[in-house]
Amino acid sequence: MPAAKDILAQLVAFPVLGGQSNLSIVEYLKSYLSQYGVSWQLVPNPEGNKASLHCRIGPAVDGGVILSGHTDVVPVEGQPWETDPFVLTEKDGKLYGRGSCDMKGFLACCLACIPDMVKAQLKKPIYFAFSYDEEIGCLAAPELVAHIQQSYTEKPRFAIIGEPSLMEPIVGQKGICIFHTTVNGSAGHSSRIRQEVSAIHESMRLILWLENKMDALIQAGHIDARFTPNHTSIHIGKIQGGIAPNVIADHCSFFWDCRTIPQDNVHEIRRDFDAYCREREAILRKVFPDFRILTEEHHPAVPPLDTPAHFPIVELVKRLSGKQKLNAVSYAAEAGQFAQGGFESIICGPGSIEQAHRANEFIAIEQLEKGVAFIRKLVKEMENEAF
Repeated sequence: MPAAKDILAQLVAFPVLGGQSNLSIVEYLKSYLSQYGVSWQLVPNPEGNKASLHCRIGPAVDGGVILSGHTDVVPVEGQPWETDPFVLTEKDGKLYGRGSCDMKGFLACCLACIPDMVKAQLKKPIYFAFSYDEEIGCLAAPELVAHIQQSYTEKPRFAIIGEPSLMEPIVGQKGICIFHTTVNGSAGHSSRIRQEVSAIHESMRLILWLENKMDALIQAGHIDARFTPNHTSIHIGKIQGGIAPNVIADHCSFFWDCRTIPQDNVHEIRRDFDAYCREREAILRKVFPDFRILTEEHHPAVPPLDTPAHFPIVELVKRLSGKQKLNAVSYAAEAGQFAQGGFESIICGPGSIEQAHRANEFIAIEQLEKGVAFIRKLVKEMENEAF
């Protein structure tokens, strides 16, 4: 059986960042699967320079399990790496490399267990679903989910998303949507601040409204103690506007993200924000008729995950992991998209999220071994149809 560590070394060697072509790593996956007689399907992007991949191992019957991961990683530029980030380096029981934890470690565990899967007398199928561009907004998952639904006559029941969780079951995640708001005002001498409309001043009012909206949700009792912070967060991460201190800005734009707990709806928050923007436009067009505010989604909203504790997927992952405590995470992942597609979904994978996206990212060898053991137990479950 190929060692997960050796497979991980090959996966880490593909420096595929979010937004870049991932066809090099897809070719490796295709070749690896083909060695074991596993048929695969691709879900390419419109330009043809990226693709998700999915496959089925086992019989075409309802009730199978999807093992889901992404092929892209975040950049390393500007980070103080002590080793080559795209060469897997072992030291003191840890494997260093970009993506070793997030989340090529899980992919390596899946691939290392293929010999077990193809030899087993599976009564329920196991699927792989590997996406692209997860790191820049979970962009490929909706199409991948739809393609899985359309490609098989049977229907998978469960989805396990292998984001690093120290092999603990994660039943909740926040959703996220990133917006870009542009304000068009009127330029002029700064002494004419009452005769013109400053795009920067109006942007500040909009930003304050967003912060007040976050506080209002908290005051209204929109709290979920599973998360840190325990509420929907609204954050302004980038702003640009103006040309000089003594010139009224006729243009200003800012990016903001909204990370929602499961009980909140990002589209309702956007609707309320747009209503306030229309109020400001009605007032300020009396001063400058061409004043306007435009907000666009920077990328489609990623839904939250909120899998009930009594769902069979939760009991299955508890058995496989040996962990009984259920957790939730404040980051967004593809689990919410798989759940939205009709699959009982959960996050569980090797490695710690504390190591993700930072210099000297690593996964402990012990965690990699636990990931392999988890999937081997899944194979036994699917042979015995114990669930």
